[in-house]
Amino acid sequence: MFHDKLIYYRKKNMLTQEELAEKLCVSRQTITKWENGMITPGLEYMIDLSHIFGITIDRLIKDDDCFSDTPQLTNTNQLIKFLVEAKKATYASHQNKIQSTRKDSHDYIYHSGKYTYYDTFFGASSFSGQELVYENEQVCWSMNYYGQVLSDDFNSHFLKEALLMVDELRPFRGPEIYTNGEYTYISKVIGDYSLFHGYEEIYYQSNKIYEAMFHGGLIK
Repeated sequence: MFHDKLIYYRKKNMLTQEELAEKLCVSRQTITKWENGMITPGLEYMIDLSHIFGITIDRLIKDDDCFSDTPQLTNTNQLIKFLVEAKKATYASHQNKIQSTRKDSHDYIYHSGKYTYYDTFFGASSFSGQELVYENEQVCWSMNYYGQVLSDDFNSHFLKEALLMVDELRPFRGPEIYTNGEYTYISKVIGDYSLFHGYEEIYYQSNKIYEAMFHGGLIK
């Protein structure tokens, strides 16, 4: 399908979503929507994409047997929708927490249909964790993260507010920017759900009081 090919050729040409968006004079969010299959670009963008990738438009939009090296990204929209649902229903809302599976671990589990989400982390002021998604009992997606609290002004309730704003365009952590009172959350991500790395910060007034790094993608 087109969105699978777009992801394949973008990565084959070693372009991030931001770099491709800049070449096309569109937003990164537009590239994300194309790659998620939410919308399809018009003819003028198809022409530009064929030039950027060095392929014909037919090669880009037609299903054919020659495209045997395309990654099989099955149930893309379902997985993204589940990720958002699971993240909102676990740590961010303090729901679906279970008994520790390992010494000193904090564990959350959420299940819906064929998908099961696990989030396990250790620590508090400095913490490390991993999120996993299983599809029909086969692991299909993972995200690792590490962060630290830098000031007593940190407010975990504000962080959870930001994380509850996760959406299908950015199914990782919180929004690009969110402010409530004197607190501001900022998140920067390179890549998409299939392969990404990012960084988030929280500021109180003008002081950075929290930071975390995260990365992950599909597992095959």
